[in-house]
Amino acid sequence: MTVSRPFFAMLGTVAVIAAAALSLSRGEPAASASKSLPAIAAPAEPVLLELFTSQGCSSCPPADALAEKLAANPDLVVIARPVTYWDRLGWKDTLARESNTALQQDYARRGLEGRNGVYTPQLVIDGAYGMVGSRAAEVVSGIRQYGAKSDATIRIAPRAGGGYAIDLAGAASGKAELVLVAVTRKVEVGIGRGENGGRRITYANVLRAERKVGDWSGGKANIAVGASQLKVPGADRYALLLRQPGGGKVLAARWLA
Repeated sequence: MTVSRPFFAMLGTVAVIAAAALSLSRGEPAASASKSLPAIAAPAEPVLLELFTSQGCSSCPPADALAEKLAANPDLVVIARPVTYWDRLGWKDTLARESNTALQQDYARRGLEGRNGVYTPQLVIDGAYGMVGSRAAEVVSGIRQYGAKSDATIRIAPRAGGGYAIDLAGAASGKAELVLVAVTRKVEVGIGRGENGGRRITYANVLRAERKVGDWSGGKANIAVGASQLKVPGADRYALLLRQPGGGKVLAARWLA
């Protein structure tokens, strides 16, 4: 069974990290992700699912496979966020980013509903609820219970000459940021060493870059995303996330295309 690790445990010495790796490697059997995915009723607004994963974690491939299935649902914004803290254990993740690790740590500091902590595979729903990312039934239940609970909305319209006009609306309890996220829809990786050595694993909607494009504190707002902002190397898809800073909740999410 995958065991969550508290935030401070992931920041310790190599010996502490190695101990975490041993416990985390006892993860969900591959069969849990291969079962038929339960039906997901269409939410009022798209729901963000962020999968914190690693090529060095033997528990992660079932969650990666489940994320690929979930990514086919147009009502879900699924983003893979490979983390860096497994890199010392025999294989450096070719897709990992320090910003992904930092966001997961921010979530753990703030405290998520469900299964909090810094571990892989962790799936976070709308920045509010965490769970082991390979458990399909729990993921579907979490989407129903915690997804799209804000009344904030993102609406998108193409602009003449390229780019998009973004309309934000709704109520807010504080400041939020509109973040443009660039991903690659599908990445297949051959892993040479470590717990997944010799395997080829497919990742869906892998984060390539993200940047704040505007601020929002409630009410109506208009923000432009220019065509030049949609030219991140390696990216072939973009999403907008309206989120509270510092690992706060996600108020709205939507694919640009």
